[in-house]
Amino acid sequence: MTQTRMTLADIADIAGVSLATVSKVLNGRAGVSETRRDQILEILEQEGYRRRGTGIRHRAGLIDIVMRGIDTLWSTLILVGAQEEAARAGVGLVVTPTHGRTMGNRHWLTSLAQRHTDGIVLVVSRFQTGVDQELGKLGIPYVFVDPIGVPEQDVPVIGATNFDGGVEATEHLIGLGHTRIGIITGDRGLMCSQERLAGYKDALDRAGLPYDENLVSVGNFQVEGGYYGGARLLRLPKPPTAIFAGSDLQAHGVYQAAKAAGLRVPEDLSVVGFDDVPLCQWVSPPLTTIRQPLTDMAREATRILVDMAYRGIEPPRKKVELATSLVVRESTAPPA
Repeated sequence: MTQTRMTLADIADIAGVSLATVSKVLNGRAGVSETRRDQILEILEQEGYRRRGTGIRHRAGLIDIVMRGIDTLWSTLILVGAQEEAARAGVGLVVTPTHGRTMGNRHWLTSLAQRHTDGIVLVVSRFQTGVDQELGKLGIPYVFVDPIGVPEQDVPVIGATNFDGGVEATEHLIGLGHTRIGIITGDRGLMCSQERLAGYKDALDRAGLPYDENLVSVGNFQVEGGYYGGARLLRLPKPPTAIFAGSDLQAHGVYQAAKAAGLRVPEDLSVVGFDDVPLCQWVSPPLTTIRQPLTDMAREATRILVDMAYRGIEPPRKKVELATSLVVRESTAPPA
């Protein structure tokens, strides 16, 4: 005997709600309480209801987090936030390091489909052309943290107040009396790099200081980027008396470049980082930096993804920025 296909009206009868309420849940619209929404989604799963394009499908209880690497304190803080929120939601976390590759080859997409991944958090990553459409066909939502390039407008993006952080780092150095301030950015394709550089420029402009392209080095947010960028800046005929390193790892590289040049931090060169990873307070001298809420950013991205994947709830804002703050330690001082 052929089993009759379950209809929306049947789901509404089982849940004891109106057909309109079930429709709201399927389409991710507001107007349904969290408890009721979860109840209806559970019934849809139990009854095996399927409708093309609704995103109601087999749930594996797994979400992916894609990030450049997992070998730094920065990535550790991101993973802590993602894992905590995933555990709270009762789902597992699959970690994929990209090592700088653009994500989206056929093997990766096949793996996502085979393990029925329910959603993806992309950290400082980018897709190959057309992958967003493939994920749409699979019904897999995704969220960006500090994306490379500009993502589609309807994709949630989680970041920090990078512009404000760039302003605050530069204004701190200006306030100490520095007028020749270098900066080492990350990859200029990163939104966070562009925003920090824009904040640096804005602070100079507010103080009436000229912007000098020679004082800008492009790094990679890693130690070597800070070392080579710092060494270039310090070899200028008129070198800076302070450097905004753009990341804590790059600040560590600047420390090494200053040492190689026979300079002392902060007596001869002031240095400001960005991120406030735990190592900052243990390097010598302890690093002045901009605290970025990395764990909270990952936690928020994972929470939004869980809402999208399991509850059909779209975030009210597509771009969320969490506040940065200046942490003053011993790596900055007035110029000699």
